Amino acid sequence: MLHPAVRATLAAEAQRAAELQELLAAPDVARDPARLRSLLLEAGLLEKRVRRFGELDRCERQAAEAQELAASESDPELRALAVAEAATQREQADRIGDELQGELLARHPFSDRNIILEVRAGTGGDEASLFAADLARMYQRFAERHGFRFELIDSSRSEVGGCKELVASIEGGSVFDWLRFESGVHRVQRVPRTEAQGRIHTSTATVAVLPEPKDVEIDVKEGELRIDTYRAGGPGGQAVNKTSSAIRVTHLPSGLVVICQDERSQSRNRSKALRTLRSRLFELQEEKTRSERASDRRGQIGTGDRSEKIRTYNFPQDRVTDHRIKESFHPLFAILDGELEELVAAMKRHETDERLKALERNELDGTRRTPGERLQ
Repeated sequence: MLHPAVRATLAAEAQRAAELQELLAAPDVARDPARLRSLLLEAGLLEKRVRRFGELDRCERQAAEAQELAASESDPELRALAVAEAATQREQADRIGDELQGELLARHPFSDRNIILEVRAGTGGDEASLFAADLARMYQRFAERHGFRFELIDSSRSEVGGCKELVASIEGGSVFDWLRFESGVHRVQRVPRTEAQGRIHTSTATVAVLPEPKDVEIDVKEGELRIDTYRAGGPGGQAVNKTSSAIRVTHLPSGLVVICQDERSQSRNRSKALRTLRSRLFELQEEKTRSERASDRRGQIGTGDRSEKIRTYNFPQDRVTDHRIKESFHPLFAILDGELEELVAAMKRHETDERLKALERNELDGTRRTPGERLQ
């Protein structure tokens, strides 16, 4: 069933398409190449959806006419034919309606991208690093469950075996669409291993999920980079600390610094570091765009303070609560073992509801999105 707000938006787009045809026929537009290109682009974005909306309208009218015929027809055979025709037209209308609604409430434009995953310990000392390691393992297990490729780029371990910082790439179909809701501050409430008196502590870790840009989207020039090599530190076999394979890349215009020392090969570390740098630059670019669209939006990970949280992992109560949708999920250990599917599905349902509400607000206040613009 097509949502009323979606139907109203489609009707407004059909009206706008008709207006565009009149404008394109105007002599003054033909004399203004820039305006002509802009109107042609807008008309092109609307054309397919408006045509499909017309098909939906035709199917609904034919279904209604067939249903009226069935109600008034005395001949059983003709009545049966009319009932069948009404059912066929309704089925086709439902299919077109689902397609149109899915397009208006489209997936995130980066849904099919690979990602760079960054996990960092926040507030809580050693316990925060242990929690960060748990989260990193959760995402690695999730990647394994779905056949995604999880590749470590850089990591820094704590003295107690936790993770101060981890950067990894995850490659696979629609991985960004699966994990894009993970960005933010994650909070854990549990008795740490180091706690002798059994008291529950609260610690945090931050997660950032960055879509990998395409080559044409981020152009990083060699002259903008400073690349330093040094000996890798930490455990890693005989080659560690004997060869200068670790890479530090500094992007001079932005000041961003990326380190990669996971590989023994300097060239592979360089390649991984540049991938991470490009993703961070892409995220900065997208964040600027988001800020321009809505000033009340904030960055992905905040400061890592306990008060800035998207999700809480409560060990004593064996539950995970997502504060954005105010829902809890069980069991906690299964989720930390990578079983995120139920949680992601709930987030997607909430997102669809919010997009529908946004369409309803547009209908009520008389505003209209630019044709072709996705709700993000």
